Amino acid sequence: MGQSNINLGALIGSRICHDLISPIGAINNGLELLDMSGGAPGPEMDLIQESVGNASARIRYFRVAFGAAGEQMMGRAEIISILKDVMQGARLDVAWGPMDAQPRSSVRMAFLALLCVETAMPYGGRIEISQSDGHWLLHGQADKLNIDQSLWDILATKEAPSDLRPAQVQFALLPLIAGDARRRVITEITESEVKLRF
Repeated sequence: MGQSNINLGALIGSRICHDLISPIGAINNGLELLDMSGGAPGPEMDLIQESVGNASARIRYFRVAFGAAGEQMMGRAEIISILKDVMQGARLDVAWGPMDAQPRSSVRMAFLALLCVETAMPYGGRIEISQSDGHWLLHGQADKLNIDQSLWDILATKEAPSDLRPAQVQFALLPLIAGDARRRVITEITESEVKLRF
């Protein structure tokens, strides 16, 4: 996949996320108005609110991970807000280390890398994201990992199989984007730890 195809795909991702976030926000606003006017509370409304919140959080995350990056900066508060919302109710604890604002392109790679590490930890655990001198590290720790080696091999070879599933696209995209930024994705996996560097 060439650079132009990556950029086109990113623009498509941005467009989809941009167009979806407005109606979901409107639904959320409508639910808040219903709540303020004493509308029908109950498990049905709770389920709708939870689902809308989850969809909004995922779209915000995917907009960064799969959308067009650019070099604008993202503040720590915005990044933590996105991570907190998308991980709400998950078995994973994610800690964002960098204290200062980061280029959106770097956050994009970190978010894609997080999606990769997350697949190895279906039973929960902790993922720490740190950055030092421009080098990033995602360090996942769990009592039990589930590693699909064929997926992790893509990070080194940059060659995705034809039967790659949509839920695994981050494994194909991360090494291409990292390569365009003159970075190499390096992984280290043990029985209870997975480390991903770029």
